[in-house]
Amino acid sequence: MKIIVIGGTGLIGSKLVAKLSQQGHEAVPASPRSGVNAVTGEGLATALAGAQVAVDVSNSPSWEPAAVLDFFERSTGNLLAAETAAGVTHHVALSIVGTDRSPDIAYFRAKVAQETLIKSSRVPYTIVRATQFFEFLSAIAETGAIGNRIVVPTAMFQPIAADDIVDYLAGAAVGQPLNGTVDIAGPDKAPFNEFIARRLKASGDSRSVIGDPTAQYYGAPIDDDSLTPSGTAWLGPTDLKTWLAKA
Repeated sequence: MKIIVIGGTGLIGSKLVAKLSQQGHEAVPASPRSGVNAVTGEGLATALAGAQVAVDVSNSPSWEPAAVLDFFERSTGNLLAAETAAGVTHHVALSIVGTDRSPDIAYFRAKVAQETLIKSSRVPYTIVRATQFFEFLSAIAETGAIGNRIVVPTAMFQPIAADDIVDYLAGAAVGQPLNGTVDIAGPDKAPFNEFIARRLKASGDSRSVIGDPTAQYYGAPIDDDSLTPSGTAWLGPTDLKTWLAKA
């Protein structure tokens, strides 16, 4: 099966291409680096020729509100139109758990716009909403750095390993379209500050982590329901302890 991975040179994309290739599929990474630009439409028709599936794990280079919205609207619109013309029969997109519950976060609003375009397209689809990645916990901690302290929210958090996301996406790509949305998350749920503290301790960072219920997440307040799945979700097998042992 020929599967195009949009954003195929990034963290998730490169792992997904490798996984699908190991399974015997013709997995083709597509990104500006390979001459495929979904925002401008450059190279899409050629890349999608003969493909049965397109998996979109691309990411905006800017999180500025107008820029991130423009990125996802343009890239998704161009991609879906090219898929329709090429006869692609399954569009898989990686999104974020809680996109529709945190309208104050510009990136989440942009992902909602992306999902809306996918749902209104004629291309059968599967939207996979994942929680935050273990791989980004250190970077998230830095957003709360105040002197020698890290101040972060206390809201419940349920991050997931990138490899587990890839495993789910690989299965979704070769499966039947859901024409719906599925949430995926890590196996453990705990306060945000506990995950951050464990990550920093494991990396030898001695700064103290302070849990503050009023602390914001990317400029917006969050609660226990903002970043965790609502209802049934697929849970990845890798917990933070296991991931830290390999990091």
